[in-house]
Parts: sequence; C-alpha cells; structure tokens
Amino acid sequence: RLADPGLGRWIEDAVAFPNGMVDRITPATTDRERTFLAENFGIADDWPVFCEEFKQWVLQDTFTLGRPALEEVGVTFVADVTPYEHMKIRILNGGHAVLAYAGGLMGIHFVHEAMQDATVRAFLAKVAHEEIIPCVPPVPDTDLGAYHRLIERRFANPKIGDTIRRLCLDGSNRQPKFIVPSIADRLRAGQGIAGLALASALWCRYCFGITDGGKTIEPNDPSWERLQGAARRARADPMAWLAMSDIYGDTGRSPVMRENFARALAAVWAKGARAAIDDYLAGGA
Repeated sequence: RLADPGLGRWIEDAVAFPNGMVDRITPATTDRERTFLAENFGIADDWPVFCEEFKQWVLQDTFTLGRPALEEVGVTFVADVTPYEHMKIRILNGGHAVLAYAGGLMGIHFVHEAMQDATVRAFLAKVAHEEIIPCVPPVPDTDLGAYHRLIERRFANPKIGDTIRRLCLDGSNRQPKFIVPSIADRLRAGQGIAGLALASALWCRYCFGITDGGKTIEPNDPSWERLQGAARRARADPMAWLAMSDIYGDTGRSPVMRENFARALAAVWAKGARAAIDDYLAGGA
C-alpha cells in the first residue's frame, strides 16, 4: 500500500516491491481519523495513518548476499511468493470487488456496514466459496477456507472505517486483476460464472452513475467518462460493456460470459442490486 497525501487517497496493489507481498487494510485518511486522533490523544495531524491490527508480509528468499532477520518482526520467507500473491489478489482483493459495487448501489457507506447487511455478506461468501476459491492453487501451510473466514472478520471490523467508495475506486485497473482472471479460469474449466458475472454487472451498473436510491455517484475512476459512456450504452446493449477489450480481453468475447453478463445486468436494472443478488443467492435468474 502506497500513501499519496498530495492526492488524498491510497493506492492499493498486491505487490509494493519485487518478490514480495504485503497485506494490511489501510483506509484513506479523512476527518474521521483526524478527529479521533485529536479527541483521544490530543494530537493534531493532517495525515494520520490508520490501519487494522492484522498484517502479513511475505518475501521470496532469493537474497544472494545475506538478508536482514526480518522474520524476527513477523516476515515470512518463502521459496516462491507467487501462491501467496495469487491468494491475496483473488480472495481478498477479489472479495473487495465483489462487495464494493453491491454496497455502492445500495448506498452503504462503510465496508463493515456492508458486512452487516445479510444480502451483501451472503453474496460475498457464495461467490468466494463457489467461484473464486476453487480457482486458487494450493498455498503452503494455508487453509483457503480459513483464510476467507479471516478476511470476512477483517472486512467486518468497524474500527477500520474503510469505505465502500474507496473499494469502488479505479475499477478499470482493479477488475482486470481481481475479477476477470477468475472468470477466465472458470470459463477454461467449463465451470459456472453466475456470481462473478453478476459482480461485473454490478460494476457496470455502478458506473452508470446513479445508485438504486437515485443518488448521483461522483466520478470514481481515472477513466470515469469512458466507463460511464459504456455503462449507459450497455443498458440497451450489454455487449457495449464487454467490448472494452483492455479490461475483458478474450473473456468479453466468450459466449458464456456474454450470456451470463447480459442476464445479470438485465436483472440488476429490472429489480435493483439487492433483489438481483437475492435471486442469485436463491439460485434464480
């Protein structure tokens, strides 16, 4: 995670340095954090950095001239960091992307509030366990089911104050890393993609720029104008969204993806995000 106070935002990626993976949820700094620091500690700080208690730092042990004893402060050294990166990107970051646009369309502000919503939480669990986790290769000494349960607890932590809008930020960069690869893997394996297609449809609907409650969604992506244009065309022609080849590539040309996405987007427009997700959870269209 890289802080950029000048822009007033956090830039999240799976790897902040070569051959390593860092995982710790760190929300953007807002007046909430500044006020808390001032009221509880008497400290005035324009850019306090808040974070969760959990942290994971994995480094590939390929040092050629010795290395610092970072294991003494919790670093895990491994022969290959790739499985850990893959796990985090698909399950944690992918999980954020699954709940983000559902929460955004429902007008939910905080991530922990989304986790308190039975529909959103069940949506995350179903997509993760049925469509994402089965695509993640084994990780040494790691139970992927237990890893996801830990992630659910982390997302539900009210002390973090992470926002749905932050998770929705920069989808044009995040979706090709966090969601589309899982869809592609399942298509290659001939497996169902109903949940992931719905997650993608919710992103499209979010980029239309209006919540289900009628509130304006302010631009939330460097490519917002392009995304909004595609989302508005997709209301009548869903393929206009999948035609963004830099995001979907061959996945957007898959007949199975096209069918699932079109059905999901039609349901979101016809019923709203909550009802469309409830239908998916019930096994309906």
